Amino acid sequence: MTLQTVLGHAASRLESAAAGLLIGLAAGAVLLGGSAHAAEAPAANTLAQAAPAPIARAPGDGPALWVVRDADSTVYLYGAIHMLKPGTAWGSDKVDAAFDSASELWLEIANPDDQSELGPIFQQYGVAPGRPLSSWLTPDEKARLDAAVTGVGMSPAQIDPVRPWLAALMIGTGPMKAAGYDTTLGVEMNLRARAQAAGKPVRGLEMIGQQVGGLARMSEEGQMVYLRHALSTWDRAAADLDAAVAGWLVGDEASMTRFAYENGRAISEETHQTFLARRNADWADQIQTLMQGSGVSFVAVGAAHLAGDDKLQDLLATRGLTVTRE
Repeated sequence: MTLQTVLGHAASRLESAAAGLLIGLAAGAVLLGGSAHAAEAPAANTLAQAAPAPIARAPGDGPALWVVRDADSTVYLYGAIHMLKPGTAWGSDKVDAAFDSASELWLEIANPDDQSELGPIFQQYGVAPGRPLSSWLTPDEKARLDAAVTGVGMSPAQIDPVRPWLAALMIGTGPMKAAGYDTTLGVEMNLRARAQAAGKPVRGLEMIGQQVGGLARMSEEGQMVYLRHALSTWDRAAADLDAAVAGWLVGDEASMTRFAYENGRAISEETHQTFLARRNADWADQIQTLMQGSGVSFVAVGAAHLAGDDKLQDLLATRGLTVTRE
């Protein structure tokens, strides 16, 4: 399983954005200009949007849901899967009730379609024409990369100028898409549409530039470990995600702990810190601030953030908050 299953919708957008950037750089173009600093998704016309159709009920009690409560504040924590196959039954009465009771929705990124922060990151950290990607790889790794690149509709020559971290992102969701997974069917997309239809604000725990920037600033060694992991797991990535989704659907915490480990420390300590531990610590601070106010909030983040080492629930406990499973 690759980290694209953690980045999810954002990673899918990155594939096309990065490919476009490479073509633009070759032509001397400046792409993805401007900047975005709003942490809340655009609210225009949200009241006029129709809510999506109800999701079929999951087996048993469905995916896990946690809650943090005090005298006047409630924060629900829900572990999401960022891409799903058509017809996946993940609906839950308890999750619907918690979502309906909330006055606001918090996601990892409020608006993943806003890519305006990515251009500077790609240009500063994404391209190294003086050191072709092929020069980093063994012949076997190069053959694997060429096959993966072809599988996502690009040529090896197009990806050769990029640094290892960006190459991994550009190929990462290919196996899952080929197996029928679709980012537009991911949990956050559904929750965002439901919130907008209900007039609830959608807020982000971070910006897409923060999410991608952490990977872009990894050490060269860390980037190569990350890329090599993506290449070595390419053939089984879809099957690994199938297994993770099956566990998530029935609220199996052990399955989610394996999911977190496979997407973190099984790759490297730097990967774990970059994608899980540091981000969870930042989010725990934000949730602690929410609890100092009042009202009900619904927070949905990738399922890996609520399982395994440095999971969000444990970090909240160190801040004096009690997290219980509903």
